[in-house]
Amino acid sequence: MQFGLTFEKLMLIGLIVVLIVGPDRLPKVAEGFARMVRKAGEYLRDTKTRMRDEMGPEMDDVDWRKLDPRQYDPRRIIREALLETPAPAAAAAAAQTTIAEPAVSRAPQEFSATNKPPYDLEAT
Repeated sequence: MQFGLTFEKLMLIGLIVVLIVGPDRLPKVAEGFARMVRKAGEYLRDTKTRMRDEMGPEMDDVDWRKLDPRQYDPRRIIREALLETPAPAAAAAAAQTTIAEPAVSRAPQEFSATNKPPYDLEAT
């Protein structure tokens, strides 16, 4: 079972619940618990159906074990990134020349009431 719960532990929890709730209210509590379990099952089925509808047939092709966050070891990821072979020097140099801006020394620009600084309305 999950969470370290064995059959014996579940039986002990059930016995404690029976003693606390008492025989008078036990049927109502059991009915409420069964209703909650049914709703949880319906919720999980609806969620699975919605995911399948939104992802389409690709959902069957997804390897969910690869997406498990417990499998990631930060030390391994860093080690693989550091041991990766660098890109060829010619390609890296070509990429730098097309991206890099020419070095031009500019004096700091002063702003006033007529010369306002640039302002992006969508960024704030």
